[in-house]
Amino acid sequence: MPKSRIRKKADFTPPPAKQTNIKLKSGRSWVAPLMLAMFLIGLAWIVVFYVTTADLPIAALGNWNIVVGFGFIAAGFVVSTQWK
Repeated sequence: MPKSRIRKKADFTPPPAKQTNIKLKSGRSWVAPLMLAMFLIGLAWIVVFYVTTADLPIAALGNWNIVVGFGFIAAGFVVSTQWK
């Protein structure tokens, strides 16, 4: 049986790949505090409304105070879409 040829060239080794540092900072550091603030303001608005039996936060709004509280919570969810 014939003998196979011996390779004369060395095996190809690719050069080491450049490592690039990925910058994870998005510059939106205001999103999380604003989102939490909106959630807490909405929750506090509704709790104060129920605890004071509709005298506070704004007595003239009546039961619409619940809508205002949920509006703050909804705004918190809208702001949360900007979080990366």
